[in-house]
Amino acid sequence: MDLGIKGKRALVCASSKGLGLGCAEALAAAGVGLVMNARGAEALEGEAARLRSEYSVDVQTVACDVTSPEGQARVIEAAQDVDILVTNAGGPPPGMWSDWERDDFIKALDANMLTPIAFMKALLPGMMGKGWGRVVNITSQSVRAPIPVLGLSNAARTGLTGYVAGTSRQVAPHGVTINNLLPGIHATDRADALDGGVSAQKGITIDQARAERAATIPTRRYGTPQEFGATCAFLCSQHAGFIVGQNILLDGGSTNLTM
Repeated sequence: MDLGIKGKRALVCASSKGLGLGCAEALAAAGVGLVMNARGAEALEGEAARLRSEYSVDVQTVACDVTSPEGQARVIEAAQDVDILVTNAGGPPPGMWSDWERDDFIKALDANMLTPIAFMKALLPGMMGKGWGRVVNITSQSVRAPIPVLGLSNAARTGLTGYVAGTSRQVAPHGVTINNLLPGIHATDRADALDGGVSAQKGITIDQARAERAATIPTRRYGTPQEFGATCAFLCSQHAGFIVGQNILLDGGSTNLTM
């Protein structure tokens, strides 16, 4: 399918690996130029060079921490004319409700709620002025069904979801859509870290921990960054202009909901 976005330009946050890279690559394959961001310069530059070579698209890189005001300013300056925004940030650490103090919640809110909002506030006016734009926020299945040990993520990402619900309806008349992608477990470093925690807690191997988790997913496997990226690219396409303010699960059916 021709996504109809060749020649557009996208900012993809946290895109040197994992789900962010999956999204960046799917957009590059559709002919979209990229502004890629990540904290680690070496991995970022390596993937940017690969995407330039494989897809013949322009790729600009900004290595920084986007949860800091300085990092946000650098990325926003590089991305002023983008047509597409994909926000993404790693989730806060797991724990129990009694473990977290105010500073822990502030860090989670900065990374998983306030940073995406800052990018939307900065870049939506340009999209609205052109009469076309796409925003996709990578959040989590936990906004539909909270995960007890991920209370920091549950709280921060649900706050972002509420913000998007209202904002998406306000910008839709200008040809701009905002939607959220809610991943379940995918084969990424985040999954490896979670499986490592289960491995240490239960005294089993990481492969055993991974097999146990996969058995709880109806598809009996983890998702891949490539299929996640393909879904993101569709939401950014010309064909998705009637999808507004939605929270789309990509979890292999593991969130047990009727609707």
